[in-house]
Amino acid sequence: MALAVAFFSGIDVTAKWLTLAGLPVIQIVFIRYLVHFALGLAIYFPLEGKDVFHSHAPARQILRSFFLFGGTIFNFTALKHLPITVTTAINFAQPIVITLLAIPILGERVGIRRVLAVCAGFFGVLIVIQPWGAEFDWALFYSLTTLLIASLYFIMTRMLAGVESNSTQQIWSSGLAVAALMPFAIPIWIWPDAPLEWTILLLIGAFGFFGHSATAIAHRWADASILAPMIYSQAIWAVLAGIFIFQSWPSIWTYIGSIVIACSGLYIWRRESGKEIKSANV
Repeated sequence: MALAVAFFSGIDVTAKWLTLAGLPVIQIVFIRYLVHFALGLAIYFPLEGKDVFHSHAPARQILRSFFLFGGTIFNFTALKHLPITVTTAINFAQPIVITLLAIPILGERVGIRRVLAVCAGFFGVLIVIQPWGAEFDWALFYSLTTLLIASLYFIMTRMLAGVESNSTQQIWSSGLAVAALMPFAIPIWIWPDAPLEWTILLLIGAFGFFGHSATAIAHRWADASILAPMIYSQAIWAVLAGIFIFQSWPSIWTYIGSIVIACSGLYIWRRESGKEIKSANV
């Protein structure tokens, strides 16, 4: 799972680099999923044949896929304008948003302690984005939209757990993204000028494929409650990339907000982990 988080951090770093290089966001997202789809076909089709395309829940697969690449579009747009440490800090609130969304969508019950943890996490997000400050950037709404859409993607992933295979989910999510984005990417296409840009374009799709593959393997070996805290290791990669690649240091408020959000998310994780242990004992 830590390896998967490193790959996902690689997506953010390469996406920010490519947007700053002047490539359109839609083109970058299209290439990210095109390479992902090509790798998926090359690996899974020889093993499973046409069965890899068969879905037991096509409507949910389509909705899940649109949430995935929709979140990617907003995330890459946010990365064009915001430091990678800020977008990463906001992304840390995913466990909190998923907890809230699970109430009406999945029918889960949430106690008062988890509600308070969610409120604390929301306060941490406010510390990071500082909507009251003079330096507030409206591009933060791209990152907040990413947070919501990505959380809905994970809710849909929960709903498909045990229904679809990992290979089918990978093929559908990447293939639908390619089909949906192609009409928008081709008219605005900009050919990269240097071999380095081509290399990074290919890397962004590979990071996506191997990141999702590593996530699937991790969930076969361990419970989700054990793996969840690994998302916070992304802070290390974000800080390193910000300093050494983009020459930007995180502000003290980003540090403080990240700690508040992480503590809130870890508390929710411990509550979930405790519930799973009790269920296993029963």
